[in-house]
Amino acid sequence: MVKIPPYLKAGDTIGMVCPAGYKSLEDAQAAINAFQSWGYNVKLGKTVGGDSKNYFSGTDEARLDDLQRMLDEDEVRAVFCARGGYGIGRIIERMDFKKYKKEPKWIIGFSDVTVLHAHIYTNYGVSTIHGPMASAFVKGEPGNPYINSLKNVLEGHKIKYYAEPHEMNRKGEAVGELVGGNLTLLAHLTGSSSELKTKGRILFLEDVGEYLYNIDRMLYQLKRSGKLDKLAGLVVGGFTETKDTERPFGKNVYEIIHDVVSEYRYPVCFGFAVSHEKENYALKTGIGYKLRVNKNKVSLEE
Repeated sequence: MVKIPPYLKAGDTIGMVCPAGYKSLEDAQAAINAFQSWGYNVKLGKTVGGDSKNYFSGTDEARLDDLQRMLDEDEVRAVFCARGGYGIGRIIERMDFKKYKKEPKWIIGFSDVTVLHAHIYTNYGVSTIHGPMASAFVKGEPGNPYINSLKNVLEGHKIKYYAEPHEMNRKGEAVGELVGGNLTLLAHLTGSSSELKTKGRILFLEDVGEYLYNIDRMLYQLKRSGKLDKLAGLVVGGFTETKDTERPFGKNVYEIIHDVVSEYRYPVCFGFAVSHEKENYALKTGIGYKLRVNKNKVSLEE
């Protein structure tokens, strides 16, 4: 049974950290303002706008200490990762989840935060939130449904999202625990202690900035390791800023995915709003969902 952390109430504290790439305090301010307007307090980690001079928000030790402190502090009821990028895989094996297992709290983020989502679900059976990070609040206009979806999830509202029909969709219904995230990270986690369990689950995928041949390679890595053959269903999000080689690969990203899973019979939804762009709904990972893929409508609901 997957554990669901306590939902937030007015006056609760959200801890904000950068466990991977660098994010300036200025760029994180819009998210801070939004959380405060929702009635929450914000506790800033040292890695938000720190004194790093390179890609990372701090040394491995600094990022580990910052994230660990937010996990362990009683006043912090949720941990918001302000940016992804790369870096959590360098520290995940050194983290201590003893207290977190007993007193779980929401972990929020996507992209490189996929490492945390997968590791926590696989090893500790706790639900986390794959959802918008700080940059979404900078770009977000008032009433942005994707930012509001995070607010709704934190408050405990049930999830029900819709997607437009897509010509490559495979119709059907599926029920299962929702897992997934960034394709690159999921492929890299194969064979590690954070490797994601997918059998009987609804898997969702997204990515950004990858060569088409590399997307094909990573999908075949998942397929060869048995991650795609016994799914309950597949939700395909945005694969943005894809790149091609001088001699074209010959297929676009959705055609690649469609072909890789063509032998299976579970329902597949293309074009769901989970991505590195504005269209990025907050999803509670690890809990049960129902996926319906029909001719005229697609829905994903708790």
